[in-house]
Amino acid sequence: MYYSQPPYFLVLAGIFIGISSGSAIYYTLARSLSEWSKNRSSRILASLRGSQLQLPFLGSTVGACVFLASGLTIFGIPPEIAYLIALPTALLSSGLVWWQLDKLLSQLEEKGLTRELIEELTISEIPLLTSEDNEEKE
Repeated sequence: MYYSQPPYFLVLAGIFIGISSGSAIYYTLARSLSEWSKNRSSRILASLRGSQLQLPFLGSTVGACVFLASGLTIFGIPPEIAYLIALPTALLSSGLVWWQLDKLLSQLEEKGLTRELIEELTISEIPLLTSEDNEEKE
């Protein structure tokens, strides 16, 4: 029986795709949320639900799928079965993360940036403007 070489290159490619897409997601979110904290425009939060964030998110999903499938293949699982396991796993995980992100963006749009939300998200880099700060500025 013939065994092919394990797909080490695909494991590294999956990690690279995931990391590069993840950093694009991080910088897009950080830049947009920083801009939103200055302007408080719902247009900025709405644009995060578009292709500006969806494309890197899709890239991280593809990277995770390739990494998982290649890792399973290294352990002797046939590639077809490995992708049958990795694809639903990556899609389900990414779908749940996207749902949570959408939920948090909606909460941010409705209630604004509260101290509890910052503690929940641990995004302390964004300056906190409470309602008392807004009243003092007016």
